[in-house]
Amino acid sequence: MASNKAKAPENTDYSEEQPTSEVDAGAEDESGSESETEVTVAAAESGPSSASKKKKKKRSKIARAISAIKGDSVPQAVVDQVVAKVKEEHGEDSPAASEDVVRDLLKQLKLKDVIEGKAGFGGKNKKEIGDHKFWGTQPVPHYGDEAPEEDGPIELSKPREEVRQEAYPLPKDFEWSTLDINEPAQIKEVYELLSANYVEDDHAAFRFRYTAEFLEWALKPPGWHKEWHLGVRVSSNKKLVAFISGVPINLRVRNKDFHAVEINYLCVHKKLRSKRLTPVLIKEITRQCHLKGIFQAIYTAGLVLPTPISTCRYYHRTLNVPKLVDVKFTYVPRNMTIARMIRQYKVPSAPALTRAGLREMEDRDVPAVTDLYRRYMTRFDMIPVLEEEDVRHQFLSGRGTGELDSSTRRRQGQVVWAYVVENPETHAITDFFSFYTLPSTIIGHPRHDLLEAAYLYYYATDVVFADGTEEGDALKKRLNELINDAIIVADLAKFDVFNALTLMDNSLFLQELKFGSGDGLLNFYLYNWRSKALAGMSATDDRSVGRGVGVVML
Repeated sequence: MASNKAKAPENTDYSEEQPTSEVDAGAEDESGSESETEVTVAAAESGPSSASKKKKKKRSKIARAISAIKGDSVPQAVVDQVVAKVKEEHGEDSPAASEDVVRDLLKQLKLKDVIEGKAGFGGKNKKEIGDHKFWGTQPVPHYGDEAPEEDGPIELSKPREEVRQEAYPLPKDFEWSTLDINEPAQIKEVYELLSANYVEDDHAAFRFRYTAEFLEWALKPPGWHKEWHLGVRVSSNKKLVAFISGVPINLRVRNKDFHAVEINYLCVHKKLRSKRLTPVLIKEITRQCHLKGIFQAIYTAGLVLPTPISTCRYYHRTLNVPKLVDVKFTYVPRNMTIARMIRQYKVPSAPALTRAGLREMEDRDVPAVTDLYRRYMTRFDMIPVLEEEDVRHQFLSGRGTGELDSSTRRRQGQVVWAYVVENPETHAITDFFSFYTLPSTIIGHPRHDLLEAAYLYYYATDVVFADGTEEGDALKKRLNELINDAIIVADLAKFDVFNALTLMDNSLFLQELKFGSGDGLLNFYLYNWRSKALAGMSATDDRSVGRGVGVVML
């Protein structure tokens, strides 16, 4: 089981800036050794020996090969042909009908050829990236496997007595630690570790900044287990230097329901990345899950591992234009001024659906929201199955304390916003939307230190159940109204940007609501579960864009 998070703020300037996280280290070939690294460093310090020249020559060849793979070498004619085909099959308004999206996807396909061994560095079919030692031992689908005829587990479950009983050994000077998230001092250790060492972009401009309130909400859903909040400490001073977490999730994939674990927040201190802690963390959290009788998992990463079940692209809706331009999150296009850009992205001062009954969700709405969620989400291939207690936690437990601040439009410690539309006449709940906050530290900027980002969470509308609206204009119109109001609420709460992925029905409103395509991709993975690919940023034979994925990972 790997970690998810690989979604630091991505610029919308198509610069191919990819966020990184410690899951990257987990995907690396574990065959390298620290002694080999030390020899290379020693050789470099002692002068230009023949060995160091050979290493340098080898590195330069690899660098040129990677550059060629990542380079802008996809012929324009090919891009044009694919864009035309996408427009023909999915319409002019499809988010995938973009030169940038198509070009990036074609580049990924070239990388996939290397991973599958169809191409290699320097034209040689060397060891495949996906064939490294660690992932080769795990029950995950591998490149080259045929699509399964039926979904199901790769390995059978084991009785508890057959599960390894002792913890996996750590390198010398380190020890395991179970984190007590109910203890303020320990949750502080977790968010300090994540805030200093977790996901950041390649240019080290942004890094997620977690709060105790966010982690309380994310790590303590109904049925959570203390043993699944796993840390590594330095034995001598007890400093927390690594962390991985799991939370229970009831998952439905193509009409098959099963208990699973959502793996998240895999993080190792930057100075200890050479200690090979990542594979041990993954194996130990897997063992802990097995002891609880859970043998499947879901996780995400920006890196391509064996083997994504789906891939989604990030989209960003600009709110605070001057700030986003100033911190280089976005840019002013040619033939555009910043004043004109501000006018372009300006949103109304109040939600439009207020007269139709839009209001904040309350505890009394939980049964109706649960029912609406369940009916709406059956339209997607992979979803969380939520009970009323899950809905109460996901949409209400993180709403903060006290009254809304009149200037910030936020409560103290608020991490999630949830709104419903209550029909004024029938009092039925016809729609709901939600989003959560995950800010990022702006590193080294003279004027700004925090990027306030809102992330679209779950939503639903009963319009979809009317005759003929499954793929029709009525659904698209209603979702544009609903999510536009979510954007307005976020703007009133002083958010700088509103983010969304190409999952669920998001493709129906991304372009209309002025979301810009980001350069970040998020790959979804299932552990010990075999299934055909699900529609994410690209359609499949039986599903349109986004309709395969109905899981929003925090």
